[in-house]
Amino acid sequence: MTDRQSEILRMALELIADEGYGSLSMRALARACGMKLGALQYHFRTWEDMLRGVVKYISAEFSSRLEAKEGVGNSPTVRAIAEFMLDDTADDGLLSDRLWPQLWAMQQVEPLVSDLLEDVYAEYLQMLESAIAQSRPQATTAEALCLMSLLESESLFAGKGRRWEQERSAMREFILSFIDERYGEQT
Repeated sequence: MTDRQSEILRMALELIADEGYGSLSMRALARACGMKLGALQYHFRTWEDMLRGVVKYISAEFSSRLEAKEGVGNSPTVRAIAEFMLDDTADDGLLSDRLWPQLWAMQQVEPLVSDLLEDVYAEYLQMLESAIAQSRPQATTAEALCLMSLLESESLFAGKGRRWEQERSAMREFILSFIDERYGEQT
């Protein structure tokens, strides 16, 4: 992926997070990037190519950021994965809790996004299963799915601008306490 393609994809994520997935079109993205539609289509020929690029970008960024946090070659612990997922960075479009609800909604109307995000979630699930197995070898996929659901839904209920936003730090502490009790304190 070129630097210019990465810039375009970052802008697509900002559009989704700021204006909702319904505002994302090839024309809107070209306009937001300050380019003509034809120039955008040089980088992403079709809508599907752009959607594939968005999801591939998200997956690569998440992997590299988690690896940077944990260090190359180190397997993340359950707690490290949870902290990574719970620590929303408001000025970061990728980690902002404004993006994920839009992506979840988008996958309901865009079958390609649904298929692509399923692959991202499968990698996420595998990472959680491996981390859980470090302290609970008898753990099941269902356990990892439940934990993944807990982490993912936190932003839906207590994210910025949501009804229970004031409970967010208490939810974070509860989730981390639960993880420490269930899997042992792993730092």
